[in-house]
Parts: sequence; structure tokens; C-alpha cells
Amino acid sequence: MNFYHPPPTRNQALAVYIEDENSDTGYSKSNSTQFPTDGFILNIEKSICTNGGNISQNSNSKKISLKISHNDMCSLYFDKELELGTSTTLAKLGKTIKIGSPNFAEPATTDETADGLYALADDYGTSYYYRGAVEDNYVKFAGYYWRIIRINGDGSIRIIYDGTSAFGNGVNSTNRIVLRGHKYNSNYNDAKYVGYMYGPSGTGASTSKDEAQTNLVNSDIKTAVENWYKTNIADKEFDSYVSDNIFCNDRAIPGQNMTMWTNDTGLGYGSNVTGYGALSRMMTGNNNTHLSAKENPIPKFTCTEKNDAFTKEDTEKGNGKLEQKVGMITVDEILAAGSGKYNTTNGNYYLYKGNWYWSLSPSNYSGSGAYLFRVNNDGALSYYYVYNMGGVAPVINLNAKFVSTMSGNGTMYSPFEGK
Repeated sequence: MNFYHPPPTRNQALAVYIEDENSDTGYSKSNSTQFPTDGFILNIEKSICTNGGNISQNSNSKKISLKISHNDMCSLYFDKELELGTSTTLAKLGKTIKIGSPNFAEPATTDETADGLYALADDYGTSYYYRGAVEDNYVKFAGYYWRIIRINGDGSIRIIYDGTSAFGNGVNSTNRIVLRGHKYNSNYNDAKYVGYMYGPSGTGASTSKDEAQTNLVNSDIKTAVENWYKTNIADKEFDSYVSDNIFCNDRAIPGQNMTMWTNDTGLGYGSNVTGYGALSRMMTGNNNTHLSAKENPIPKFTCTEKNDAFTKEDTEKGNGKLEQKVGMITVDEILAAGSGKYNTTNGNYYLYKGNWYWSLSPSNYSGSGAYLFRVNNDGALSYYYVYNMGGVAPVINLNAKFVSTMSGNGTMYSPFEGK
């Protein structure tokens, strides 16, 4: 572990307590002036400063930061770190690994992962994902019901909002989304508006790809999603259970050779027609105007460019541009979950909500505006102008330690719940 340990002044005091199962209190005071190293993790909930000091720990690097003033007394509690990872999480969820890959072009209308989860590389190692009409991926957290999308490579789980009560597959309900009728961006006449953040500020045209993809201004939807999270998760003291994993707003520009779209300039700024990374994986161009479903779409869970890898505090793997640890589902996760190729109706898989909602994945900028992928009313994968009014299903990641405390069998009647 890496630690930042500011030297205390004569008016500052610091006490370190180490988890000890033989102690009556569960902790023993350390005589060392150094924080414990490998094998321990800071207990944020228990640690406290008596005069308003702030204690934080990066969930990925484990770096500890103290912001304290004079005349403060801080007590830091360290727990033994559990051996956590994907194998532990798989066991906790009662799942094994399934060999091979599905036919992503076909809609998954049954539970294709009842006998094991499919694997796909992500930015942390290997992800294991649910697919089809899944009935054992329900989670109850912070008073809401969620569905597990996948186990991340670090043992955390990625979950998508699914309502204030549990809904079976195929049920149409507006309760399964939040922020109904919300634009991704109010403006649409520039390639910059496919961004979760973008540049320059104002309505002036972007003049280069780097400028259009500068993470300077929040999209309308980023502000709305983060406000929802702050009110419903962070302010209710559930934030410490959420890990700081990447949300990928893939603005990579593969070019005409990959999109097969003859209008594709590959420039990515201003009014230049551009196809983005997800478009090349989901669709193909037949001529200068028409795009159609790709017959062999293949999803990916890795983020091509760090600039598009949205995180809150992690600047090693991500860009550190989130204000809250929340995002939205990607088009690749939608495809992996069983939507079928572009524009295929599927009312059976677990992502169907009967109401359309946004993804985080840009499709293209055409001569008429900026487009983003979405889950349609009928469960189909499609795309739409960014100014259209759609729903949001927030996505968060529960950390592996919290997952290790969960009980239940993952059904809608006995969802996974942590302590």
C-alpha cells in the first residue's frame, strides 16, 4: 500500500488502531508512528477526527490522505484486508465460469448464464457477465433494487438501477428508470456533444478532436445522474460501499476503414461526419448515407482511451473527472447482456424495462447532429439524437468487501443484500 502521512505538529495528535480479534474492543492501539502496510485497509466509517479533519482513501491505490488543522485529534482504525477478487465474488454469487462465447447477434431470450457466467477482459482483469432472462442477479442496495451486469476484474460488481420494488423480466414499468424525459445534451450540432464531458464551453464550434474531447463541461445528463447519486446514495451514507471503477464514454475514432461508412471523415470535431468506436463494433456502413446492423457484433469491456475512462479519484487507470461514483451502461454491456444485434426486439432479457433509456456510448455525428446509443422501448439496441428526452438507469459498482458480506440467493424474492 502507498500512504500519505503528513507529520503532525505539536497541536495535532494521531492515534492508530489495528484490528485485533483478541482485544475486547476488536482493536489494539499501535505504538508505531507509521500506518500499517500490506494486509490492512482503513476503516473509513470508524476513523474520525474530533475537530473537523477529513480522512479519505483511494479505493484503487489505497493511498490515504489526511486534511487536518491545528488542535485536531484523529483516530484511524485499520481492518485486516480480506483476500478478495473475482473468484471470491463468483463463489459469493453462487456462480461458476462458462467456457466459450455466445452468438452476440442473436437476442438472448432465456437465461444463458444459469449454468455459469461468460468471461470478457476488462480494465482490471477478467469480467464475468450475466446474459439473457436472468433470474438470480437481483441486488437490494440503498433502498432500491438493482440487477448485476457483471463481476468486474477486481471482484467488485457492476449493477444497474431497476426500481423501488423488484420486477420480473419482461415487465414494463416506468418505476424501473429514473430521470424520465431527460436529454443527454440540449445541444446537438457539434461532434463535441457526444461527450459525457466536452469542450469548449458555450455553443461555439469545436475546432479539433482534442478540443471536442477536452473534459471541461459536463453534459446535461452527467450533472443529472451525479445529482441523483448524491441525493439518493452519498447523502444517505452508502457511498463508502461503492467502488471507483471506470465508466467508458468511448470517443475513440476508428475511421472509415473500420466503420465502412464512406461519409466518415474520422475527424471528430465541429460538423465533421464521424463514427465512434462503438459504431464500428455494432454497425456497418453500406454507402455514404446508410448504416445497418453488423452481422457479427463483438462487445468489449476495456476502454480504449484514458481520457474517456471516467472515474472520480482514480487517475492511474481513469481520468478523475467524475464528481460522484456513478455512470450509465455502455452499448457493449447491453450487447453482452443479450440485446441481439442493432434493432433487434427483445422483451425477455433483464435489461428490458418497457421504456427507453440512455447508454454512455456515442454512436456517430452525422450532418444532422450527434447520436448516442440507447435501449429502446422494445428492448432493442438503437441510437437517437442526444437532445431527445429519454430515461436514465444509473449504474454503480459495489466494492468487493461489501459484496463479501452479502446474503440471499439473488432472486427477486431473496435479493443479494450486504451489511
